[in-house]
Amino acid sequence: MSEIRVDKVIDEAGTGAVELTQGATLPSGKTISGSGTIAVNSSGTAAGLTGTPDITINNITGVAATFTGAVSVGGTLTYEDVTNVDSVGLITARTGINVVAGNTSIKGAVEAVNVGSHSGTILTLDTQLGTVFSHDLQGKPVGIVSITNFPASANSFHTVTLILNQNSTGTGNTTGATGIGTNITLTPTGVAGFTTAALVGSGTTVTLSTTAEDIDIVTFGIHYNGGGTGTAANYKTFATKNGGFRYG
Repeated sequence: MSEIRVDKVIDEAGTGAVELTQGATLPSGKTISGSGTIAVNSSGTAAGLTGTPDITINNITGVAATFTGAVSVGGTLTYEDVTNVDSVGLITARTGINVVAGNTSIKGAVEAVNVGSHSGTILTLDTQLGTVFSHDLQGKPVGIVSITNFPASANSFHTVTLILNQNSTGTGNTTGATGIGTNITLTPTGVAGFTTAALVGSGTTVTLSTTAEDIDIVTFGIHYNGGGTGTAANYKTFATKNGGFRYG
């Protein structure tokens, strides 16, 4: 076995690189370094980059890629012209999903039921948590329903459902003056809250069952007409009730 020790190797003409006719072997633990580039073969492919080494680089520019294992992205993954997103696990969209065309088909969708936040006589329904809420009126009367953090970015309609459990004496919000929806505070995302009242069918205030422990379901519909987000006149709130639910 022979060993050649030189500082530089150039071709016979003294003007170019040498050809490693039979290839070259890089011992384990050794590297190729320098400020130049590694050229590919004449076909334009990076033939010969095989095995299972770890590669650390700054940027990759290419046409296509195939991965047989997991891909981990520590930063932001940005892509365009995606035909299909096929996931066998959970997809978390932290700031929402915007569907601009076509149809949306969701199978097995489950709506979480959140407990409304009660303080004094104010019941807050934070739509960042969901759109279905429950509230037990036992010792917690409702004076104002506050609906918060719903988007107001276009002419749109938002639905919020409230499941109410009447108290043990059947006296919670049973009169016109205390009806659900008589006093509402709306606080869209990024907008200071304002007070309004719900529109009700035939002008009949939504009152709750006078039977102890009954269940009433009140649905609020909020129509935003797309005008100034901070103008109360650009919002209309509707309230309907299905109630008096109990075991037969």
